[in-house]
Amino acid sequence: MAGRTYATPEQLAAWTGQPAPDGAERLLARASEDIDSALLTAVYRVDDDGDPIDERLRAALADAACAQVEYQLAAGDDGTGAGGQWDSVSIGGVSLSGRSGRRAGASGVDLAPRADRALRRAGLEPGHVFPW
Repeated sequence: MAGRTYATPEQLAAWTGQPAPDGAERLLARASEDIDSALLTAVYRVDDDGDPIDERLRAALADAACAQVEYQLAAGDDGTGAGGQWDSVSIGGVSLSGRSGRRAGASGVDLAPRADRALRRAGLEPGHVFPW
């Protein structure tokens, strides 16, 4: 998977208080992509790898990625966005019933509330220029 991953399986385990689930690296990579999409127009200084120079921002991105995985797992999602979309599904004769209440935000990402709060507390918001 291309792109940066903001948190490690160890950080995820510390965040949730549970052992990291199978496929934690994949889940964290997908969650990091969600965070990147939510912050598409945020501006902050980065190093040569594209990671924030400010340690507080790095910690906020790690927290947000962990919160995103926690949220997706609680919703029965595997990071693909498919989990929890229907309240009833049948295969024989195909029957899909009622969409759930989950909605994507303005960024097109169903961002976990705790992830959003971690980002906003650090001053990371779309269109915001973080002070140099």
